[in-house]
Amino acid sequence: MLYRRFGTTGVEVSSQCLGAMTFGKMGDTDPDDCVRIVERALDAGINFIDTADVYSGGQSEEIVGRAVRTRREQVVLATKCYYPMGGDRNEQGSSRRWIVRAVEASLRRLGTDYIDLYQVHKPDWHTAPEETLGALSDLVRQGKVLYLGSSSFPADRIVEAQWAAQRRSTERFVCEQPQYSIFARSIETAILPACQRHRMSVIAWSPLAGGWLTGKYRRGEQPPAGSRFDPDGLFMSGRTVTTVAERSDPVRFDAVDALRQIADQAGLTLTELALAFVSSHPAITSTIIGPRTMGHLDDALKASDVELAPDVLDAIDRVVPPGTDMPGIDHYLQPPSLEPEARRRPTGQRTELTRRT
Repeated sequence: MLYRRFGTTGVEVSSQCLGAMTFGKMGDTDPDDCVRIVERALDAGINFIDTADVYSGGQSEEIVGRAVRTRREQVVLATKCYYPMGGDRNEQGSSRRWIVRAVEASLRRLGTDYIDLYQVHKPDWHTAPEETLGALSDLVRQGKVLYLGSSSFPADRIVEAQWAAQRRSTERFVCEQPQYSIFARSIETAILPACQRHRMSVIAWSPLAGGWLTGKYRRGEQPPAGSRFDPDGLFMSGRTVTTVAERSDPVRFDAVDALRQIADQAGLTLTELALAFVSSHPAITSTIIGPRTMGHLDDALKASDVELAPDVLDAIDRVVPPGTDMPGIDHYLQPPSLEPEARRRPTGQRTELTRRT
């Protein structure tokens, strides 16, 4: 296992981060299995674990807390808040009111008195960054949180948060957690450079593109039962038929076929190629792996020290050009200003411009 500096903090984290989204009803419903996966990851050298309050309605945090209880000081423990956690309209977002409640609930579920990295799970377009950072800074001063991070923020929000922290002399976000894989490369254009300029750590989620880059999805076949894109599975619940069709675009299967050839020529599995690709970017500190089974974990661990040669990276670039996404990639970054209601313009209110003579 390789280790890297976590931004400017001085902390060292493993180049692979164990993601716990699949612990609980969203994946592995046997807590004992999940605990064994955590223990195996820690034994393999992983010292970084990422979860969130919303994962399986808090079950993931409870399982992680149980798994690390006797090894807490060895683990850099990360969790998040933002998504709804109850029926009340204010039990969500990144307002001060919700953050101070959410962190206490996470501490209780995790069975710990501090969280190493506390992240805002998604941009809150309706809350000023100064309010969010002010509340989070209070938690740092209280010793309940050590470091702050953002997740799925667009580049302008990343920069705005850094400026807000500087203006108000608050704690700043020391890392960003974006989606990044061979299939989702648009963050290379602005998000990763912004993080590098502000010396932020980057921990990448979905490096296997929801399982596409393991080769589990086959042309002309239904997604495997229980997989991320199983039409009857939990992850696709409520999704539109169009979304499923986009994720089954033939160009994706063509790309997987080409990438499998590249992996074969390099003496790697497709999974190893995909994980090593993400880890190879100089802006990436750690790659989140989200195993649902012990086999998934073992497959991912094999890529922990793989380095791709320049010609392999060039070959990948020819399949999916830098800065581009494959069809169906959703970064969850659309601001309210692009919603249909916001795009409508009342008639008869346009200001007419006249040319000055």
